[in-house]
Amino acid sequence: MMYAAEAWRVLLANKVRSLLTVTGLIIGVGAVVAILTLGKSMGGAVSAALGGIADNSFIIFPNTTQRNTQMASIRLSDLAAIKADIPGIVDAQPLGFHTELVHAGHRQARYGVSPDGPIPFNTTPIEYGRRFTDADVTSAASVCVISHTVYQRLFPDGGDPTGENLYVGDRRYVIVGVLQPPHHGFINAQFGADISIPWTTYVQNYVHGSTVFAGRFIAANSAQIPALEIAVINALRARHGGGAGQQYQSFDKAQITQGINGVFNAMTLIVALIGAVSLVVAGIGIMNIMLVSVAERTREIGVRKAIGARASQILAQFFVEALLLCGAGCTIGLVVGLAIGEAVNRFAIIKLTGSITPIPWLTAIAVAAIFAIVAALAFGTYPAYRASRLDPIEALRYE
Repeated sequence: MMYAAEAWRVLLANKVRSLLTVTGLIIGVGAVVAILTLGKSMGGAVSAALGGIADNSFIIFPNTTQRNTQMASIRLSDLAAIKADIPGIVDAQPLGFHTELVHAGHRQARYGVSPDGPIPFNTTPIEYGRRFTDADVTSAASVCVISHTVYQRLFPDGGDPTGENLYVGDRRYVIVGVLQPPHHGFINAQFGADISIPWTTYVQNYVHGSTVFAGRFIAANSAQIPALEIAVINALRARHGGGAGQQYQSFDKAQITQGINGVFNAMTLIVALIGAVSLVVAGIGIMNIMLVSVAERTREIGVRKAIGARASQILAQFFVEALLLCGAGCTIGLVVGLAIGEAVNRFAIIKLTGSITPIPWLTAIAVAAIFAIVAALAFGTYPAYRASRLDPIEALRYE
């Protein structure tokens, strides 16, 4: 405590010099903490916006850039065989999209229709009614689940619309469920069409022939999805000639999340490198100012040694000064970085994605603490050592 109190007295006696010395640390730590906060917040917010995709679901579709897409077309028989033959596949459904004029009563609008099942692809919670049941799929029932957008457009008076008729073209469907509104944000994605019907009903009404646009597969365990995607693609190739000429692509929630996290991790790494350069520059400044301080206080060091101060005490005194200088700079940088991250989080990210994630306080504090300790050890040790090695006689003679 004695060393710390003395160090604070010295630093406060030279406020402007001390502040200018730690400016590099403030900028470096502030930049790293801000981008770390924004990266975690944006990644978490976008993941929340993608929360409507089922974790245990993935899609396989033919690569549209290959020469002969017909040879790679997915057939209904392929889906049935994959469900029966590949362990870990709970269900295999066709995926498609059909746009038509939709009306309920005297109100009408054009919306898309897509197939779904008891395990939904769009996991947005239900506001009214229910999701599809196995009985709906087995019987190819003429029922539908509508998005909140359709509900607001076709039922502006509100109330529970379940049991009401909805006409898609000339086909009648009974509304059994309404989805809750999604997060309010500019980049919120909607997964699936605004109107979902049982996939068997979709095949019966909208699939002409035996091929479908893509296959949607439900995995028993989401951790198995990468292996199951490979197994499904290999099975499709085997059923379409046995070679690798048929090219397929996969899509799942983990791929999107990993891509987003990869972008923000790269950004964090770049800013961390910039922060490291700033740390070196700031450290050189700290070392320089500490050497100046040693020179200015040479006679003081000589007096202390003459009255019995040990070299270890002089070393500790100057090292504590360097540590407090670095700690103050990193603390200010931490506050600045967190303030920037929180401001952008609250006023920008929430408007983009409709959701917000907690700030990584512990990680930010750890970054600031590591910067302070590294700077003090790397750039404060030598000046402190030099002060401790001064000869008391020569120090007393110093003018």
